[in-house]
Amino acid sequence: MLFTTESFRVRRGWRLNIAAASAVVCVCLAVVPGGSARSSAFPTTERQNADVADAIKTVVVGNPQLTALYAGEAFAPLWVDTASRPTRDARDTLALLAGAARDGLDPDDYRADALERSAAALGATPAPQAAAVAAFDTGLSAGLLLYLRQVHMGRVDPRVIGFRMTAPADEHDFAALVRSALAAHRITETAAGLAPPLALYRGLRGMLARYRSLAADPTLEAVPPSAASVHPGERYAGLRALHRLLLALDDVPADVPAPAELSAYDGALVEGVKRFQIRHGLQADGVIGKGTQAALRVPLSLRVRQIELALERLRWLPHIGDERLLLVNIPMFQLWGWDSIPPIEAPTFGMGVIVGRALNTQTPVFAEEMRYLIFRPYWNVPSSILRKEILPTLARDPDYLRRQDMEIVSGPGDDARAVAMSEESMAGLRRGTLRLRQRPGPKNSLGLVKFVFPNDHDVYMHGTPAPQLFGRARRDFSHGCVRVEDPVALAQWALQDQPQWTRDRILDAMHATGSQRVSLTRPIQVILFYVTAVVMPEDGTIRFAEDIYGHDAKLDRALAKRQPSQ
Repeated sequence: MLFTTESFRVRRGWRLNIAAASAVVCVCLAVVPGGSARSSAFPTTERQNADVADAIKTVVVGNPQLTALYAGEAFAPLWVDTASRPTRDARDTLALLAGAARDGLDPDDYRADALERSAAALGATPAPQAAAVAAFDTGLSAGLLLYLRQVHMGRVDPRVIGFRMTAPADEHDFAALVRSALAAHRITETAAGLAPPLALYRGLRGMLARYRSLAADPTLEAVPPSAASVHPGERYAGLRALHRLLLALDDVPADVPAPAELSAYDGALVEGVKRFQIRHGLQADGVIGKGTQAALRVPLSLRVRQIELALERLRWLPHIGDERLLLVNIPMFQLWGWDSIPPIEAPTFGMGVIVGRALNTQTPVFAEEMRYLIFRPYWNVPSSILRKEILPTLARDPDYLRRQDMEIVSGPGDDARAVAMSEESMAGLRRGTLRLRQRPGPKNSLGLVKFVFPNDHDVYMHGTPAPQLFGRARRDFSHGCVRVEDPVALAQWALQDQPQWTRDRILDAMHATGSQRVSLTRPIQVILFYVTAVVMPEDGTIRFAEDIYGHDAKLDRALAKRQPSQ
């Protein structure tokens, strides 16, 4: 996962022993004499320099990344001046590690507090021991290397918790990055360049601070529950708490006055609830029903955690260059398309999607490249759907295939030979020697166009003969593939490099008599990802989604179990 224009190579399998380095810092500084008024420069004799280098070698032995960082400098300290005082680069790095929470990371992972204390002790000690200098210096290097790796790649390997990310493993030489940053005095800028470049990430990063502040506000008590749904015009005892919450969340304007006790639920509060419902993936009807009450009563600290988990997942995304990109956020049932990343931050377009059912046909998380479209596609029925759904239906209703415009075929490809329905052909379906497909047309489950990005999951995007389902707030209805709300617009965008494919020609191809495959002149990166908190790139509002697949809970457990130095 590379977000800069440079390419580096990285050695895998290393672990930064920050705890050990920090322990050495504390021990060494504890035995350094203090209290002297003497102002002494850092020792400059060859013997004393050699003592510092030897101490650094002792700390970094067995650590390839730290060894690579220091070996090029003959193991001289990187973060102190000739008087053993922390340099400006060291102060920048200490501030960076102390502020790691702004990215949803944990400053304790980098021993930020201990390093701050060590830096202060070095600054107050006239002639610190070589071991103390070495311990602080290597501890700061270890903390920075781990921070850069985590802000760039995340703290948990997605494959460990079941995500089959098919993008190439990141290759990055973080030691080389640190050396370059030190030479140019650009530590802060280098770290910022390693964070995901998407406006989605920057928006969530900014929203994290706001929601932490809201979570710490004692005046935002839980909205009282109601045994029955509260409709507009009805009285509700929780109106004042509701007003305070909606006001804090910017769902009602600041000039809306607090309601009187037991007043009617109406006006601006109803409109505010509708905005709240939209932002939480609920039907925007203004009724404070069971689902809306549950969302209103979610502690804001849990919303903070959703944002932190979303930032972690965005750090998993693979290399994003400056070409076209399609992102599908599964639990939010949303697709966005960008013409370039960066400099264009707002998406070129967006639309709703339908994803796999939460119970048994979940849409997977992965990254691939869209390579071609098929107008009027056949739907080759997967064997799992054939066994579990269609064969039992055929046993009850032999006319099912005719009504659904399906046929039994022998052989691969769209030119496979059709086979008449019989006991023998039914047996072939059960054995898997024959297959079932649905002919192109208005009844076809894939709609009139299929967008193909070859992958191990056999997942693709397509239209649908049931567009009415896009009117629902929760849309996990598919067998795993992604149904798109406006397939014509998506086809236009995908084929924009081929001006002969006008909207009219696309519509003609979708309503022709036969199938047609059209290859893209340039592949389009497609990423199916999963975050339950998003700052919408269209309008800057934050939205939260239900954890429909339980992925947030799984990631939360994985983060709790990991070791701090991982």
